[in-house]
This record gives sequence, structure tokens and C-alpha cells, in this order.
Amino acid sequence: MWLGPEAGVKTNAPGAPCPGSFSASFEACEQTTDWLLSRTRQRPRIAVICGSGLGLLADTLQSSEAFSYSEIPNFPSSTVAGHAGQLVFGELQGKPCVCMKGRFHMYEGHPLWKVTFPVRVFKLLGVETLLVTNAAGGLAENYSPGDIMVIRDHVNLPGLAGLNPLLGPNEER
Repeated sequence: MWLGPEAGVKTNAPGAPCPGSFSASFEACEQTTDWLLSRTRQRPRIAVICGSGLGLLADTLQSSEAFSYSEIPNFPSSTVAGHAGQLVFGELQGKPCVCMKGRFHMYEGHPLWKVTFPVRVFKLLGVETLLVTNAAGGLAENYSPGDIMVIRDHVNLPGLAGLNPLLGPNEER
């Protein structure tokens, strides 16, 4: 039987979820947000989570400031090739933006509350629009590598096993 934080085991580790909860504590989100806001003058309204091969978008930001995930309180490291593990603030076509150059995944051993942690931080930063990208395969012969496509829905396979980042008490704040 797994007895990690996502099973509701009480822990005092920074960024640990609330006891009995399946999500990061509000205080951990605030701590990370405060740390970021104290180190950048950027106030993003748009966040982009860059999937495999798309981290180059972050390199196009004007007036950019980058932070390694290992520097940021409560952020895990990304171990996937092609995921640089940086949070980059700047302007994209004149709009204040923050980009995740790579992300962390459940298959790397992170619980869902940790995988979704940056999205909660983005909300506290003032982000209003979130764009999530990924590398995806397709069966249509008229698609070529690098084509841009919009995915409007998906099958939440982990959800079929009861794994959902929204499990636990709702955080009204």
C-alpha cells in the first residue's frame, strides 16, 4: 500500500499537501508565488506550458527573466529529455507572459498535485489565459511532424483509475 502525501499521509515537508488532501497547500502555492514575485518585475497574464520541442517559444520572449525549477521553492525537477526545467517570464508580442520550458509528469513519479502545482501558482501570479502544449502523435496521413493541431478533448486514462488532480477538498481561495 502506498503511503505518500497523495494518500493523505501527514507531512511537514515544504510544499506538502494539506493533511488528508490530494492537493498542494494554499500556503505552499503562496510561498512559491511570493518568491517569484519578489524576483521578477514581470506580472504575467498569459502562461504557456511548453511541451517537448516547444521550449524554443520561451527563448523568443522579450525582456526575459529565467529561473531554474531547482531554484523555485516547491517546484520539482523535470527529468525528461527536451524539458529544460526553467520558468521564463517576459513579453510575447507585447503581452506579459510566463513560459514553462518543460514540465514534470506523473510518469516521472510525481503525484498529480505536484504536476498541477504550477497552474495553481500561475493563478496566484494573475494569469488569466493558460495554453498547454505537447508533442502528440496522429494517425491521419495528411499530418506531418511539426503540424499545429488543437485538441479539444481527451480520454483521461488516469481518471479511470481514480487519479484526478481535482480530488480532495476544494480550496475556495
